Amino acid sequence: MAEVLYPDLPAGGPLLLRSLVRVGGRPRRVSALPPTVVRVRGHRQDVARLARYDEVCGYTLRDAVSPTWIHVLTFGLQLALMSQRDFPFGLAGLVHVSNDMTLLAPIHVADPLDLSVRASGLAPHRRGATFDLLGEAQVDGQVVWQGRSTYLARGVAVPGEPEPRMRAKDPGVRDSQAWRLPADLGRRYAAVSGDVNPIHLSALAARAFGFPSMIVHGMWTHARALAALEGRLGTTYRVAVDFTKPIPLPGRVGFAAQEDGDGIRFAVRSRSGTACLLGDVTHP
Repeated sequence: MAEVLYPDLPAGGPLLLRSLVRVGGRPRRVSALPPTVVRVRGHRQDVARLARYDEVCGYTLRDAVSPTWIHVLTFGLQLALMSQRDFPFGLAGLVHVSNDMTLLAPIHVADPLDLSVRASGLAPHRRGATFDLLGEAQVDGQVVWQGRSTYLARGVAVPGEPEPRMRAKDPGVRDSQAWRLPADLGRRYAAVSGDVNPIHLSALAARAFGFPSMIVHGMWTHARALAALEGRLGTTYRVAVDFTKPIPLPGRVGFAAQEDGDGIRFAVRSRSGTACLLGDVTHP
């Protein structure tokens, strides 16, 4: 497996814009993903940036960081991997359909992190193809976090037949919280996450990509849901979510959660009751 080692986390903005414009000449049939891992060793977390991230997402600022924060740190590596010349998919048109993270041990803000991302799981889908970007965080040689972001590339053919996907289930209870999402939420989250995809920042750009208005980042919604559960999560857990419907900005949504055995099911719903995000927390 080829390795690309960065001296520190690459800046997300330039890489994202480069990936967005790399649409010419992309293959419409893909049979494999490049065996490349992109990596950073000894990353020192930015406490000021973490504080701004926690404020935007509704977390309490603590010494132990959230798993979605680690996703944010690996996002630049995702973009770096997708910017490699041999990577078959550009970011334009990709849909983030699900995210799965496991916090294997508490991660503290002072911990230096070894971070890596690689691609795997190329599979046919009824609307194209899906693939996974697998992230990992280590502290002193111990794996403390693992993440899987699954993306849909529409209109791409890969060998095989699509298989049914298991989705998270709705908790089946009424909303317990209501969230008001201001028009500038996409810009505020972009400033702390590095995800400057224009569909979250500009109504004009969003319409160019087929959305009637700006939409909130799916990973903001994920993080806000975990923040709402913050006192019930414990120190180690797995959280898996499906992004089922875009949320326009500005807007309002509801949040619901229900204990389910040794875990928690949760949902973020539109004002009409349609699920926009479904997720569950389980404990190892």
